[in-house]
Amino acid sequence: MALAFDDIAYLFKQHGDTQYSGEPVTQTEHALQTAWFAEQAGADDELITAALLHDLGHLLHDHGETPTARGIDDLHQYSALPFLRGVFPDRVLDVIRWHVDAKRYLCATRPEYQAALSADSQRSLVLQGGVFSPEEAAAFIARPHATDAVQLRLWDDRAKIEGLQTPALDHYLRIAARCCLS
Repeated sequence: MALAFDDIAYLFKQHGDTQYSGEPVTQTEHALQTAWFAEQAGADDELITAALLHDLGHLLHDHGETPTARGIDDLHQYSALPFLRGVFPDRVLDVIRWHVDAKRYLCATRPEYQAALSADSQRSLVLQGGVFSPEEAAAFIARPHATDAVQLRLWDDRAKIEGLQTPALDHYLRIAARCCLS
């Protein structure tokens, strides 16, 4: 079952004001900031859309408080994919699917990266399988769109700034509409 644009906007309206995993921003603020960083970097419509929707799976779960604090990996990178399949191209879906693995890759390939992660990202890293081995890192980066997922991850990590002004959700939904399959 695919989501329509109205459904995506509805999810943000219904659940977007929840706190983003122990960070000083809401789910919507995090999504908008990630998309804004992508847009500011000159990313194309598909990558901006993936940036906006990369954590949509969090909006499908009702975990209340931060799930990682309770030892839960909510597998959010996968849960929205069945709803988005058929709506967006594979590149958008792959980047969403692999943004968690991109964190594991960055920890394996950039020693300073892991130390700079927030406390919640440190907790979730353990729950998500930990740092990739050299072999896992090589296999990951060879996947189609893995480098896009790495770039998204870097924007994702920055998108936790309390009070940062960004364009509204409608702005990014218009961008997403341009890369829609139908």
